[in-house]
Amino acid sequence: MNNNIDHTDPAKDMNSERGNGGETHQRAGDDTKVLTTQQGVAISDNQNSLKAGARGPTLLEDFVLREKINHFDHERIPERIVHARGSAAHGYFELTESLEEYTTAKILTETGKQTPLFTRFSTVAGNKGSKDTPRDVRGFAVKMYTEEGNWDLVGNNMPIFFIQDAIKFPDLIHAVKPEPDRGFPQAASAHDTFWDFVSLSPETMHNLIWLMSDRALPRSFSMMEGFGIHTYRLLNKEGKSTFFRYHWKPVAGVQSLIWDEAVKISGADPDYNRRDMYEAIENGMYFEWELGVQLFTEEEANEFPFDHLDATKLIPEELVPVKIIGKMVLNRNPDNFFAETEQVAFCPSHIPPGIDFSNDPLLQGRLFSYLDTQLSRLGSPNFVQIPINAPKCPFANNQQDGHMQMQVPKTRVLYEPQSLDLDRPRESPQKGFNSFHEKLDDGVKGRIRAESFADHYSQPRMFYRSQTPAEQAHIASAYAFELGKVDTAHVRTRVLSHLINIDEDLANRVANALGMELPEAAEPAAPVQDMDTSKPLQTIGRTPKSLKGRLVGILVAEGSNHEQVKKFEDAINAQGGMVKIVAPSKEVKLDDNTRIQADERVAGAPSVFFDAVVSIIMPDQAKKLAEDSSTLDWFTDAYVHCKAIAYCGATDEFILSKLPVEKDEFVTPLAKLDSFVENAKSRLWEREPKVRDLA
Repeated sequence: MNNNIDHTDPAKDMNSERGNGGETHQRAGDDTKVLTTQQGVAISDNQNSLKAGARGPTLLEDFVLREKINHFDHERIPERIVHARGSAAHGYFELTESLEEYTTAKILTETGKQTPLFTRFSTVAGNKGSKDTPRDVRGFAVKMYTEEGNWDLVGNNMPIFFIQDAIKFPDLIHAVKPEPDRGFPQAASAHDTFWDFVSLSPETMHNLIWLMSDRALPRSFSMMEGFGIHTYRLLNKEGKSTFFRYHWKPVAGVQSLIWDEAVKISGADPDYNRRDMYEAIENGMYFEWELGVQLFTEEEANEFPFDHLDATKLIPEELVPVKIIGKMVLNRNPDNFFAETEQVAFCPSHIPPGIDFSNDPLLQGRLFSYLDTQLSRLGSPNFVQIPINAPKCPFANNQQDGHMQMQVPKTRVLYEPQSLDLDRPRESPQKGFNSFHEKLDDGVKGRIRAESFADHYSQPRMFYRSQTPAEQAHIASAYAFELGKVDTAHVRTRVLSHLINIDEDLANRVANALGMELPEAAEPAAPVQDMDTSKPLQTIGRTPKSLKGRLVGILVAEGSNHEQVKKFEDAINAQGGMVKIVAPSKEVKLDDNTRIQADERVAGAPSVFFDAVVSIIMPDQAKKLAEDSSTLDWFTDAYVHCKAIAYCGATDEFILSKLPVEKDEFVTPLAKLDSFVENAKSRLWEREPKVRDLA
């Protein structure tokens, strides 16, 4: 609660003068930095261009104007084809359990050491200016600045991908992007071309059902799991290989938005997840994950009921447990969004010695694609010299020239072998990167996909049947919503034919919601297996009861009880939660004459922003707010989104009484502070069938 409101305007003390046209000039003093051109020439007037007379034409000789406008015209660089919408933070990784038995990579063998890193979260389909909360896969990319070179862990918040071979990636993205003849929809998969493509590509069914699940609507970046998607190798000092997949496990637990929340948030605050991370880190509420690995041998992999080189398959944790080996903490926001978040370049090919690739055909294509796209976006093979991309360990090479070369090699020798400069760097078999010496089979070269990749339905079936009833309803409703946007009837029918193979109950729920009859099931390319369900695949079932990282909105107005507000604020903060004060106006005076500045106005901060809400208002204010539609929506949305509500007597009498709000266990009077705090840690999912028509 901010009760230190300072209206003093520092501009009055910034040596300001008015020009002939009334424009403001702020002059540098003896202890003030002087504004200069790029060449360091001091600028005398930054408000007016050079003209031939006060009302005459602007002169071409004005190099200050030309430099300023020229730079402005070139401020934008090409955005990423995918993952354009991103947010990032600095932090560190600390290894807690050594993998020395499996690898020589120091980042995975030296415990207790904090390695700096930079992590970027992103949506896939939307452009750079799109919203944070679409139904979409989220990128989860971590750049570790290890002492043996950068390691880029480039993954997603889902453990699998849509396609099995990189040659299909352009088709997938062309299908999900805005349709080329009309340029819409932006950042959305609910349209004909996407569903046409996926319904003709059964390999997409597994990632598709994840996309229809709550995992596609994360409440916060801090509440997402991260996955590498592919199998990688660890190599020990004997050159022995062990396969691994990595997992980022959020300390705050996995939590998602409800679809209706995501839709309303996108209109009220398109920067919802970005703002959440920035404000949390600024307030010392750091984002934390544990790093886990699934380790397995080639012999063990041969016994799996699926091919681990298939990126559309996950490895159930019951089959190969996740071994926790370290933690990541994000504790510092970028100093400049463009220089760091926008210019950071991740490439799966950036790995240190002791780690290697598998033969996953999607991974193999990504090793080329990511480097190629960075060359296109950043304009030069010297993009690694940009500070956010540069290694923090010593590095030396014989590369030269190129656009925006920042290094100044002081040698006549930029080749190897050579004998003219004994101090130039040379190769090191002992420290250098070594690829695994794999024995290849005697297969014939050709464009062919392994038969072991043919099972497209067993894992989606396992995923759906592993969910809680509420999550299954959300999945069915998501399919119904998306297919309801598809105008081509045979595409909808084709999707239903695939859903029958995943789960007939799911297919029936979606068909009923669309008013369609079930077609014949699609012909599977391989027998569909009934795999054991896996609880780690749930979201709701694994959300911890905690206020840490959660945000509570407290509604106040003129004359609200200061002591009561402080009591709730203290109780929430004590549990690791955060509070924002919401009011009808930006400043309000409480009952003890304390004037406070609200964090948000109720008209601009709908309750979808908060995990729980409190209302502490006086009767005269309650009567006024009862006539305000945004206030009524504030309470109605909190209720229909299954959140905890704490109310005062005036709120009950003048507002709740006129709304369809049932006094269940999550709607409590202010006197039940402890109950409210406990309820605010989760949602009352039993309420959802009463307030929402789900498929």
